[in-house]
Amino acid sequence: MELIELRELQPEPRPGRGRLERTNALRISPARRPGPGPGPGAHPDPRLTAVPGAGHRFEPRRRGLHTWCDLCGDFVWGGGRKSLQCRHCSFTCHYRCRALVRLDCSGPPDAGDEDDDTEQALEKDTNVDEPSEWEKAELDQAQVEQRIKEYNSQINSNLFMSLNKDGSYTGFIKVQLKLVRPVSVPATKRVPSLHAGRPGPRAQGVKRRTSFYLPKGTVKHLHILSHTRASEVIDALLRKFTVVDNPRKFALFERSEKDEQVYLRKLADEEQPLRLRLLAGPSEKVLSFVLKENETGEVNWDAFTLPELHNFLRILQREEEEHVRRLRHRYARCRQKMQEALATRTPG
Repeated sequence: MELIELRELQPEPRPGRGRLERTNALRISPARRPGPGPGPGAHPDPRLTAVPGAGHRFEPRRRGLHTWCDLCGDFVWGGGRKSLQCRHCSFTCHYRCRALVRLDCSGPPDAGDEDDDTEQALEKDTNVDEPSEWEKAELDQAQVEQRIKEYNSQINSNLFMSLNKDGSYTGFIKVQLKLVRPVSVPATKRVPSLHAGRPGPRAQGVKRRTSFYLPKGTVKHLHILSHTRASEVIDALLRKFTVVDNPRKFALFERSEKDEQVYLRKLADEEQPLRLRLLAGPSEKVLSFVLKENETGEVNWDAFTLPELHNFLRILQREEEEHVRRLRHRYARCRQKMQEALATRTPG
């Protein structure tokens, strides 16, 4: 088992955003550090070809849903027909990026995905950030200590929680990665192995990208603090795989099972997963964590920088002007046809 550890997080010097850098990756089992030559598990996705990707069935993406392009990584503005999505693998890209797609389609779900289809049929995405009543419970120091003792007595592994002298506590959470769309890494890097060593610093503003699909059922354990936020967990997972996609493309969900129904709730950026783990206890049915694409249709505009927001406003203005121009042209032509029809007729 491999473990990602988040400690002594340092702020990232980016204006208008409170996202934090991920620090250490602690390997429980020995693994080979990725080098310049080929190594086990380091082969690129066989669907990544030097010719245009095959098998995709692209269709216009539904209007009103904002997302990020899986090819270039840029934000896809939701107004108008701006993006395409493959019906089979959900690869999403700008219209202008379609011809540049090199990753072959992963194909429609096969018989081996029957369990996933069954679970998806049971899932109910609450699509709200409001936690349940039990998740709002405030614990004093004595209650935290008692809960930690009860939690540790119920687990069958060495993934214990520990109380610190300052009143905070550390522990482990397990995150299942259920990503349908591909993720991107810098083109100069090989596709990271699931058992590779610690990656280097995350590249900023990388435009040359290589896409690949994460294996289904990928699970990572993270050692975190009680005040570690959901946004930091997302960032740590992306850094582990050297993923250069925008963190806002993803969301951390809590998953629970009740009355043969699976419920998903998207965690707010500021929520603390380890606190939720302590309140729920170790049962995976009561609570587990899943990383998925952020497909709720919501955009946290406060998370964008001022230059990005100004750029979006310029895009919005251009689209509005173009839409008004086309609308006026269409009405003008209709008016002209009516006037021509009237001119050819005589009264009576």
